Amino acid sequence: MSKFMVIGERIHCISPAIRQAFADRNPEPILLRAKEQLDAGADYLDLNIGPAERGGEELMQWGVKLLQENFDNVPIALDTANMKAIEAGIQVYNRSKGKPIVNSADAGDRIEYVDLAAANDAMVIALCSKEGVPGNNDERIAYCSELLERGMERGMEPTDLLFDPLFIVIKGMQDQLVDVLEAIQMITDMGLLTTGGLSNVSNGAPKHIRPLLDCAVLAMAMQCGFSSAIVNPCDKRLRETIVACDIIKNNILYADSVLEF
Repeated sequence: MSKFMVIGERIHCISPAIRQAFADRNPEPILLRAKEQLDAGADYLDLNIGPAERGGEELMQWGVKLLQENFDNVPIALDTANMKAIEAGIQVYNRSKGKPIVNSADAGDRIEYVDLAAANDAMVIALCSKEGVPGNNDERIAYCSELLERGMERGMEPTDLLFDPLFIVIKGMQDQLVDVLEAIQMITDMGLLTTGGLSNVSNGAPKHIRPLLDCAVLAMAMQCGFSSAIVNPCDKRLRETIVACDIIKNNILYADSVLEF
């Protein structure tokens, strides 16, 4: 068994502070967010520069070098809709601590992101969708199989694809969340790895309820074989849930000091 992989989500252009830091090429807010996440146990950092239609290649290279030079070649998920920016980031990427992750492909207009990952010996987050949220698990598994076949035809190992079943918003789509958990189990039973943006589960819920929902779904997903997640590792309750589940699943050794992070 392998320890659950945490992909830190907090270097994201949706944050006004990070968006401004990108625009100004100001390293301080980015380095601060990176350090906080790594200190909290993140394994990868997601570098989300947004659409980056202008200047994306230079920005991605700047961000990759900034993070890796300051944090001992920390592995990174390159997150943008600009394929050329991802390629540029990979060109300066040091993979001594882990392959880059391309974020993300789907079975529709973004299927070429699988090709991009394959051509650059990278991993890829593969969304089990073609247009929006899939209607049922038959669709999820069909898209999963299509993406897997695409990757393997281009020389990828099955474990280089991280399949995202697409978590749904529990407020308004409550009846469909069990389907997502079942999809995780089905993908795991195929010998494949999974990931996903967990915070989508609690979108729209009151702030004090969100951690409860996120942690409960995470624990249930890990029992179904969930391999990794794009989360805020600085959320103490969430991080404690991950560690506890890893212990219960025998992924890491128990120690009385386990919560000292």
